[in-house]
Amino acid sequence: MLESFTSPSSGFASLDDTRSRRLQRKVLFVAGMGFFTDAYDLFVIGIVVKILADQWHLSPTQISLLSSTTLAASAFGALVFGRIADMLGRKRMYGVEMAILAVGALASALSPDVTWLIVFRVIIGIGVGGDYPVSATIMSEYSGTASRGRMVGLLFSMQAAGLIVGPLVAVILLASGIDHSLVWRVLLGLGAAPALAVCYLRRRIQETPRFAAASSSARRRPAPARQSFISGWVRIARSPRLLRWVIGASAAWFLLDFAYYGNTIASPEIISLLSPTASLTHATLLQLGIFVVFALPGYLVAITCLDRIGRRAIQLLGFAIMSAMFAAIAIIPGVSTTVAPFVILFGISYFFTEFGPNTTTFVYPAEIFPTEVRTTGHGIAAAMGKMGAFAGTYLFTDMLSAWGIRGAEGVAAGVALLGLIVTAALLPEPKGKSLEQIEHEAFEPSPALVPAAA
Repeated sequence: MLESFTSPSSGFASLDDTRSRRLQRKVLFVAGMGFFTDAYDLFVIGIVVKILADQWHLSPTQISLLSSTTLAASAFGALVFGRIADMLGRKRMYGVEMAILAVGALASALSPDVTWLIVFRVIIGIGVGGDYPVSATIMSEYSGTASRGRMVGLLFSMQAAGLIVGPLVAVILLASGIDHSLVWRVLLGLGAAPALAVCYLRRRIQETPRFAAASSSARRRPAPARQSFISGWVRIARSPRLLRWVIGASAAWFLLDFAYYGNTIASPEIISLLSPTASLTHATLLQLGIFVVFALPGYLVAITCLDRIGRRAIQLLGFAIMSAMFAAIAIIPGVSTTVAPFVILFGISYFFTEFGPNTTTFVYPAEIFPTEVRTTGHGIAAAMGKMGAFAGTYLFTDMLSAWGIRGAEGVAAGVALLGLIVTAALLPEPKGKSLEQIEHEAFEPSPALVPAAA
């Protein structure tokens, strides 16, 4: 059992009972702006790749690497920042990840060739990955029990703004007649502006009360009992429930991101196969329309329902509908070659991705791990998610080339179905429970291990 365990009735009752305070709203704004920046930088690359494929005569391998390398690097960032934030504190790490992202964004805009662009996108990925566990944990630890799902969901929903602003800026630049050789540089460089502003604001956020209490307890222990770099991972591995939960959270996130990032970053290519005569501006507008009409409402419904319906039910529903929509695109003749039915089915999948596992896989690990290993656990899950995103983005281009839209979406359908199974088998329902209650449950003996009464 972790020595920082706090009984459900002690310490944080006033924080758990509160619904929305000024400090919580400030944390939400500062953290949310970072997620806007993360999403902008992650997803705008699909448009940039479409431009550079012609300008730099990129090979299929270069296109795949350029589209996906940032995601692999973000897995590394999530693991490292997640662990260090449990060792040194959330406050010490907060803002550092945005500074790294800003440097990478500015350097990317100045890249002389594809090799350097891939290197600088790796730097961006480290910053993006570091943001996931730290921001999610800070928001969770500052939130009340009744509103925690909504507050963490609101934080993540800022991704929607990044999804929309990236294509919108691209459409404006493309329609203005600016040379494409400048358009992609502007698109990448703009990601540094909000990152620098957020970096300053994050350095002014105070340490969370829960970590401060755990840290105070740790200082009273003998030095060998304090956290080392690997001790958090070992503690999770030695707890049967925490191990099951981290496997469930990580596998669900991996499977979600495989389908989600594969489809999203490959959207320009998918639209080109669907409508070969569409210009880049037209394809980007269609992508933007899908985000606005389907994805954005999905985020809003998720925020409304997380604390009412629960995380588990929403994640199960989302995976189920995603699988059904991808399967319909793969199976029904003509859908993959006709714009209207494809957009409807593809759009519905986006709605239930956001009102489903794209939101809940982020919320889950911010709640189900104890304070001393909360960013560590979130970092593991986020890293696995980003490895799924890397695999999906890297492979989707090849799948589209080899099997077309129907084949690629058939794979996505199977992946989403696996996500449903993992969720049903391995994840709990944290709705309505304080973080301390969930921590207590994590270390309760399994019924199968409790000796029978004499």
